[in-house]
Amino acid sequence: MNTRKYEAFYIVKPEFNDSDVQKIADRFKAVVEEKGGTVEKAGKWDKRKLAYEIDGHKEGTYVLMNFEAAAEIPAELNRLMRISDDVIRHRIYKQED
Repeated sequence: MNTRKYEAFYIVKPEFNDSDVQKIADRFKAVVEEKGGTVEKAGKWDKRKLAYEIDGHKEGTYVLMNFEAAAEIPAELNRLMRISDDVIRHRIYKQED
């Protein structure tokens, strides 16, 4: 299996407390691991003011996850983040070697 390193960076709604944010992060981490990927680190950064309002939110909690996986896993993660009501913005980057 050919794997690459990725970085998933997403913002969750500001009304969630730390344990709720951790549950969301664990849910996305489990998606990667169930499909055969490995998560190097996943964790909450902090709550910050957004540069511009997104869906009525002026701030959000930033979460970063670094993982290694096959190419179809980031696509599935992207799909799940897009339909999640908890995530207000997300990006998945392929890291260069």
